[in-house]
Amino acid sequence: MEFISVFDVIGPNMIGPSSSHTAGAAVIGYLAHKLLPGPLTAARFTLYNSFARTGRGHGTDRALLGGVLGFATDDTRIRDSFDIAAQRGLAYTFDREENAPNLHPNTADIALENAAGQRLTVRGESLGGGKVRICRLGGVEVDFTGEYATAVVVHRDRPGLAAHITRCLGEAGVNIAFMRVYREARGETAYTVVESDGVLPDGIADALRAHEHVHDVMIIQK
Repeated sequence: MEFISVFDVIGPNMIGPSSSHTAGAAVIGYLAHKLLPGPLTAARFTLYNSFARTGRGHGTDRALLGGVLGFATDDTRIRDSFDIAAQRGLAYTFDREENAPNLHPNTADIALENAAGQRLTVRGESLGGGKVRICRLGGVEVDFTGEYATAVVVHRDRPGLAAHITRCLGEAGVNIAFMRVYREARGETAYTVVESDGVLPDGIADALRAHEHVHDVMIIQK
């Protein structure tokens, strides 16, 4: 009888046995990959609660790593993500914390570094059915899903930033579906998350970066 791996396709858009533990994990990794463009050199994953307890059997580790490598949930390369990471020179580690009562059952932290020396830490939650929520960036609590085209503007918390962002988006013809500001503290680092139901145009990141208090702009297209 032919052996069938748990990483064979289950359903039309997913590799692995669980929409929460594999598909959702892949989406979290994929969004982190979009937020810090490669080539990546290092990735450290921390799995919490159910992710930590059952992640090996459900392929959560392979899925997270595959997402970071840029693989979508139905990409068969997820099965070989350990080998592919080694081939690409991506160093990775996995830590597990099985009892974190204040966190969602399916939570992962991903700390990334790219070849340019840029670093980013992302926390994501797998909500079921392949849906996810990004709930922390760089230590700041945020809330977005990646289901919309998204611009994340990293900036100092200063007057006039919201006007700059909305002006740039308006001039580029972007229809804003949601816009929220998250910050460490008054006057400190802030993240403005803008979600649009259309594609974000080329050049929008450069336009947003033109303000002196904007540190970085991260783009996720649908």
